[in-house]
Order: sequence, then structure tokens, then C-alpha cells
Amino acid sequence: MTDQFQPTPDNGALSRSANKRILVFGATGQQGGAVATALLEKGWQVRAFVRDPDSAKARALAAAGAELFRGDFSDDSSIKAAMAGVYGVFSVQPSSGQGAVYGVSDDDEIRYGKTIAAKANDAGVEHLVYTSVNAAGPDKTGMGHFDSKSEIEAYIRHIGIRSTIVRPAAFMELLMLPGMGLDQGTFSSFVRPDQKGQVIATQDIGKIVAIIFDDPDRFANQTIEIAGDAVTGASLQESLSRAAGKPITYHRFPESLLRENAFLGRLADLFDGGRLAGNADIASLTSTFGPLLSFDAWLAGPGKPLLEAALNATDTTIALR
Repeated sequence: MTDQFQPTPDNGALSRSANKRILVFGATGQQGGAVATALLEKGWQVRAFVRDPDSAKARALAAAGAELFRGDFSDDSSIKAAMAGVYGVFSVQPSSGQGAVYGVSDDDEIRYGKTIAAKANDAGVEHLVYTSVNAAGPDKTGMGHFDSKSEIEAYIRHIGIRSTIVRPAAFMELLMLPGMGLDQGTFSSFVRPDQKGQVIATQDIGKIVAIIFDDPDRFANQTIEIAGDAVTGASLQESLSRAAGKPITYHRFPESLLRENAFLGRLADLFDGGRLAGNADIASLTSTFGPLLSFDAWLAGPGKPLLEAALNATDTTIALR
């Protein structure tokens, strides 16, 4: 049985050395970028695994102090080479749920995740942090892009590398995707008006992971479900209306759509069953990791440009994967 998160008192100085290097996969993506930024801010050396060192995001990381390492998830030799001389690894892969964007299948995602863990173990990496999803677990969901992460989790535990697995709730950033209706003065999602669904800002994922790397003995071999806030359909309507400065009407996705679209229908089932809605102990997380962004604070801060873009969007295609 997987060890579950049990908060422990912070007794003072963190255990890491400022001279240690962390290899960050997905460093130009949402989670990897947040982790790289948080680690740099805490004085870690960061090696950023990037496909294109000349991209704007890669150049920004380099300017912030990261070492860029050119590599590709499909190139095992580049993954192996990137492990040389690193203390820790942050592992995130392109999600098979975004196959239309990345061209990644379930099998691809599983292979990438297992390869990173195996190469880290072979290289003697001292701490692997893998980011999964709150719906992961021993029982399959029937959704390939969730079950792929469960398989990677199981492999990491099997090989015995010192690791920490984080299972984030839905990203606040995902609520700003096209297709939710904000440009039409409405907002649609899976939660019912009185049903809670947990969310987290990606910058808080970075914050939490950096603290985990700072104190490996405290968090080693734990699986930690993480979230920063819980929202309902009603609270989303209130929060979005207040942030937008105009009425936003909330609707759960219509049942006719959920019946017709098997992908969306299964996601709705997982929300209704509680598995995707989230079960993180936010109070304990706040006690351990410090203040985490509420949805209202995120809308007023880092999420404000995304909200403005969503309000002015013209693409109404649902983009939830």
C-alpha cells in the first residue's frame, strides 16, 4: 500500500545543500517551468531538459540562471546524458491526454516516465520527484491519460529509488482554456453548483516541489495529493463575475453533451464519484508548505492575464484534454 502524506513539524533548517543540481524535465512547460523557477529562487542549480534551447521560454530560463540541456523524451541517450552529476530529478512528461497537441500516446507517456525513472536509478540520483494526477491510484479509471500515470507511479515504487510522488488537482490555468464560454459571458465545467472540485495554481506546484527537494528525508517515499483551493459551480460564478467586472453565468456541461462525448462523460463521472474532484487535505498542506493561492487570489494575480485572454477569446472549441 502506498504511503500517504502525513505532515510533520518543521524543526528548522532544511537539509539540502545549495550546491546540488536538479534536472528538470518539461522545463518550458507549465509544471516544469514552475518547478525550475521555484528551485532557482531557493538557490538550487537547475539543469533544464529542453528540446529547443533557442525558444523564448528556454532563453528566459537561461537568463534566470538555469543550465540548458538539449534533449528529447524519445531519445534515451539524451535522457541518460542529462542525468550526469545531478542530485535530483523532477519528472513530468507530455500527457497522452494532450495527444492532439504533442502527438503522444498512452504508451509513449508510460515509456517516457519509466525511462526517466530507470535512468535516474541507474545514475544514482538521490531523489526523484514525479508529478502525477489526483485521479491516479491502484484502481483504473478507464481514462488512458490518468491510468498511464498510475503505471508510472507503480514502476517508480517497484524499482526502489528514493522518490516523492505529487498528485496535483486540476490546474487553475486549465479553467481559462478556450471552450469554457467566458467570451460569451458564461462558464461551463464539470462540477455541479453545490459540488466541490479542488484546484491548484501551477506556481504552487513549483513551490511545493522545491520544498520537497529541500527536505528529502521528510518527504521521501510519500505520495502527496496537492491542491490550493476547492471551488463549486456557484463559487466559480461568483469569483469569475467579480474578477471580470461583469456577470458570468455558470452551467455544468449539459447532460446531452456528456452522453454524446464519451471522453467528457467519463471525466464527469470521475468528478461525480469524487476521484477527480480531489481529496487533498488543504489545511495540512498549508501548514506544511505555507500559504497556497486561492482561486480568487490567483484570478487577481498570476491568472489575471489568462482571464483577460479568455474573456476576449474567439475560439469556442472545447479544449479539455
